[in-house]
Amino acid sequence: MSTKVLRIATSGIIAAAAAIGANAIDAIVPFNWQQSNIAVAQDAEEQTNIQVYRRASPGVVSIQAGDGSGSGSIISRDGLVLTNAHVVANGRQTVTVILSDGRKLPADIIAFANSSLDLAVLKIRGQNNLPTVAIAPPNSVQVGQRAFAIGNPFGRFQGTFTVGIVSRIDQQRGLIQTDAAINPGNSGGPLLNSQGELIGVNTAIFTSGQTAGNIGIGFAISVDRVQPFLTAVRQGRAPTTAQRQQPASGRQPPQPIALNGTVINATLGSGDNVLRADNSYFDLYTFQGRAGQQVRIDMASQQIDSYLILLGPNGNEVAQDDDRGGRGNASLVATLPASGTYLIIANSSEGRQVGAYRLRAMAAAGGDRYQTSQNRLLMRQAGVLGRGAKVLSDGSLFQEYSFQGRAGQPLTIALASPDFDTYLILVDQNGRKIAENDNISRSNPNSQMSVTLPRTGVYRAIATASNPRGRGRYLLTIR
Repeated sequence: MSTKVLRIATSGIIAAAAAIGANAIDAIVPFNWQQSNIAVAQDAEEQTNIQVYRRASPGVVSIQAGDGSGSGSIISRDGLVLTNAHVVANGRQTVTVILSDGRKLPADIIAFANSSLDLAVLKIRGQNNLPTVAIAPPNSVQVGQRAFAIGNPFGRFQGTFTVGIVSRIDQQRGLIQTDAAINPGNSGGPLLNSQGELIGVNTAIFTSGQTAGNIGIGFAISVDRVQPFLTAVRQGRAPTTAQRQQPASGRQPPQPIALNGTVINATLGSGDNVLRADNSYFDLYTFQGRAGQQVRIDMASQQIDSYLILLGPNGNEVAQDDDRGGRGNASLVATLPASGTYLIIANSSEGRQVGAYRLRAMAAAGGDRYQTSQNRLLMRQAGVLGRGAKVLSDGSLFQEYSFQGRAGQPLTIALASPDFDTYLILVDQNGRKIAENDNISRSNPNSQMSVTLPRTGVYRAIATASNPRGRGRYLLTIR
């Protein structure tokens, strides 16, 4: 069969399902894959960026509290401001709020969240017609959707706007992880969706220990945790004094680690770096890697629940893991996307955990490959092409499934059906076709493709039929 000519509407990065999850996208119209269409998609992204900033920035403020500074969101026209507790906890009861138009107004600290949430609310005095930031509904955030941050980085650049995606949602800790650039001074500011609604309160970044700047991972307190706090504030049930006691922290620079399997024995605890989002400790390690090299990193402990994150030379996340090592241990295998300095973040999956751990890093020798990740099942999705499915321009039905991928990641994607001749397509976050397959062979009408992802971001696997008559059951797998 000839190549399918399709058209799937995209307004920038797709609002995707949870990483390695699934979600049928509603906005589907016929398309082709010419360069002109890519330009149109890019123009649409720019327009979305502009509209988000126009809609939300008037309601974003800077906060001066004692010697510290941060950001916040006006959430009511009479001047309630949502921010981080750590922004105002060390200031006096009255702080200064700087509006987007430059006005400096006094505000009173009226509420703090409990010790597990880094949230506070201020009340600007004598106001009744202020611009506000809308709050998104609970349970509306998905991995892969676009994310926008507005704030006052370093206390000097009010109204700074950055763009990224939701990289991960930590339901246990109530955190949204994003690669939108968040720096000191952004704390307390909003993380926004494409409608300009607040989906989280920016609260923490991982830093290298030698600089306070962003290195690729930021965290925001999810709107799911924000809404109950705001309800308590409005009902007068929220504490009026700071509840959080941040553990003693230091600024420890990264330590070198060799890719030879040598075990490093270390301890997470007082004096280590602290992630403000959940008061968890973390250590940093660096190594030199080369493009295409495969590495394995293991973190094991009997005292803490280990958590590993690997960042590339450009600060983008390459891989992360919580419990793949078994019994609360972390283990990850990654093919390095570029040559340069990599950063390992040795963290715990819960705040305030203190204890010893063992860390080792290894590189696969020669042409060897670590088998632990080669056939790891990333997605197994059964479905039906029939009523409720979307329709492509050639009349064939389809469903699509979104997942987060990284540059250089090898994948095998397969689509099988006992009822129809399958057709499989992979596109990136901008709607560009990466690969497609009709039949595995002349005698096998199922579809399969092996690809190496060209960049880090959200991808969509499209499960469809080779002709408009295709109906029935299917199984999509990604390894």
